[in-house]
Order: sequence, then C-alpha cells, then structure tokens
Amino acid sequence: MKNSKHFETNAIRTQVARSEQREHSAPIYATSSFVFDSAEHARAAFAEEVEANIYSRFSNPNTDEFIEKLCLLEGAEDGVATATGMSAIFLALSSHLRAGDHIVSSGNLFGTTLQVMNNLLSRWGISHTLVAIDDNEEWEEAIMPNTRLLFTETPSNPGLDLCDLQFVGKLAKENNCLFVVDNTFATPYLQNPLQYGAHLVCHSATKFIDGQGRTLGGAVVGSKSVMKEVRTMARQTGPSLSPFNAWILSKSLETLAVRMDRHCENALKLAIHLQNHPKVKEVKYPFLSDHPQLELAQKQMRMGGGLVTLELSGGLERCKKFIDHLQLLSCTSNLGDTRTTVTHPATTTLAKQTREEQEEVGVTEGSIRISVGLEHIDDIIADLEQALEKSERV
Repeated sequence: MKNSKHFETNAIRTQVARSEQREHSAPIYATSSFVFDSAEHARAAFAEEVEANIYSRFSNPNTDEFIEKLCLLEGAEDGVATATGMSAIFLALSSHLRAGDHIVSSGNLFGTTLQVMNNLLSRWGISHTLVAIDDNEEWEEAIMPNTRLLFTETPSNPGLDLCDLQFVGKLAKENNCLFVVDNTFATPYLQNPLQYGAHLVCHSATKFIDGQGRTLGGAVVGSKSVMKEVRTMARQTGPSLSPFNAWILSKSLETLAVRMDRHCENALKLAIHLQNHPKVKEVKYPFLSDHPQLELAQKQMRMGGGLVTLELSGGLERCKKFIDHLQLLSCTSNLGDTRTTVTHPATTTLAKQTREEQEEVGVTEGSIRISVGLEHIDDIIADLEQALEKSERV
C-alpha cells in the first residue's frame, strides 16, 4: 500500500526500493558517487533528462528515503536534506532572496537564526523587520514594497508563543511573498504549515525528528516550483546530509508519532503540575488553560509539543542554583531528546542578544526552558521539585 492516509504508516512503510539482497531494513549507501549504464546515460543524467543518482552531494538513496517520508508527512511535493537545521534555514532564506529584498520575521526566533539575518544576509543588502509573533497588525504594517519573504518559527524558542499561520499565509499571498516556517518544535506530527499557506517548511531534524540526541540533520520541503531554487543552491553550495545520518533520521521518523505522544503527554502533565506552584513565578505551555493563545494552539496544532518554559523568581543566580541541583535531568542546549533537558536561554541560546532584545521576546534572566523527555513523569517532577526546593535556600 503506497501513501496511506495515516501518518504512522507513511513514516514506517516509506522505503527506498529493495536491492537484490531483499533486505527488510534499508541499507546505508555509503558511497560518494554512482555508476552509469553508458556514456549516454551519464550525459542524460547530468542534463536532468532522466532521474539518476550522480553524486551524494546531489542525492543518495538514504537522503531520498528520508525526504520522501518527510514530504509525505508535511504534505509537500519536494525537499532537500541538509547537514544541520541551520543550513536548512539558510538555504530556505538565501535561495529566494536578492540584494535589496526585505524580510518580515517574527522576533521570537532561535538565536542563530537571528544572527543569520543580522550578520550574514545584511552583508548582501537584504534587510529585515522583526515583529511581535502574535500581533497580526504588526505583520501587516511591516510589509514594504520590496518585502519578498515572511518568516516565523512557531511555537517560538523559548517563549512558546504562536504565529497565526493562516493569517500570515493569507498575508503572504496578498503581497506576493514567500512564507517560510521553521516547524522544528511542532514536527510534522503536530502541525503542517503548508496547509495554512506556507511555501517552505524547515526542520532541525537534530531535535525531535532524531529524538535521541545522536546526530545532526535538517530539511527544507515545499512545492516543486518553490523548491527548484532551494535544490539548485543546495547542489552548488553542498550543505549535504551524510547517508549515515539520513539513515538514522529516516529510521527515527518511524517512531516520531509514538514519541511525540509521550513528549506531549509528559509536558502537559508537568505544566499543569507547575501551573500554580508556589516556587514558580510563571509557566508557559501552548495547551495550558491559561496560555493566551490556547484557542490558536488547538486550531493549528494537534497537541502542545514537548517544551515547557518556566519563570523563576531570583533571576540568574536562582536559575544557576536550580540547574546545578538537578540530579536526573540534563543541562544541555539541545532539545527533543528522549532525556529531559534543561536550558537557561539568556546565557546560552540567546546569549548574543542584548537584554532588551531578550526581554522583547519574553526571555528574562529567570527563564528556564525544559524539553520534556520520555522518562516516567513522576521522576521528572521529583527531580524538578528537589531542585526548586534546594535552589530557594540561601
């Protein structure tokens, strides 16, 4: 059965064609190049008159399988696998922009994405305006005659604020702009931005798609027409995903649904537990009853995701003590792991931003980002409880 209507079946049963060895699990195609049947076959392959693997910088059966799965899960026609999530974002932006173009982007972004806009694209005469992710009027007012592209990540990192995908998708269409969405936090299991008018969707597959903190990878997917420029730039600049990493990520997609079910279940239980906690100033989670965008979250997301953000009283010193007293949970900047990870965004992932810039997107010195893992929820809560208790002591 090809292309089931069910997410889990597509994620598990989409595979590269079996070889004469009749393997059940796809092998790793650890080869840099491929052979041709004849000189004419080689010519036709390079002329793109026939489909053929030429060189693993261009394509490889393992990356092809990974992308075919991801396209099915996102509802896309075509895609490119990349070495990292940031290479995916850079490709999605740079392949369609020229000197003099303008970007409108939500300001609530991963720190490195902001650095790309501030320090790299600006060198080539590409300007940008940052808007509040949840202020539709700001999105409209920021559009200029030379605006070429709208960009967001939703839910945002680490504030867990949401972009109204349907509104911005319509805005992009009305202004003849491309709409690019970083869907890393939600994954294709929880949210499909292409359904709401996005043209390109980016992923850091390093996060929930891998799900076990083992490897790096990324992807850009969209329609064939929009992906044409992305694919050309990828072939020319070479941010290629290795066959081994592609094999890992393709296998990881087979368990994405069951893992995200547990991530979301644990995250919601943790958010509810901490919602009125006397030692926690504030909790943010998209499906929590007091999240200001709960209705929007329920409209465009299947569940609330695996991230919970806390605000602790006492600022930086309290947060340091809290993190240092954790016994089970891991202090690391990565997320989407089977293991629960805890991060202090102001001094790590957003450290390049000024205090004013951090506060504009809701990040304070008391902010803590928790990527809720797959451990038993009672153990996660118990470790956080003891760290909260000990960090409050003088």
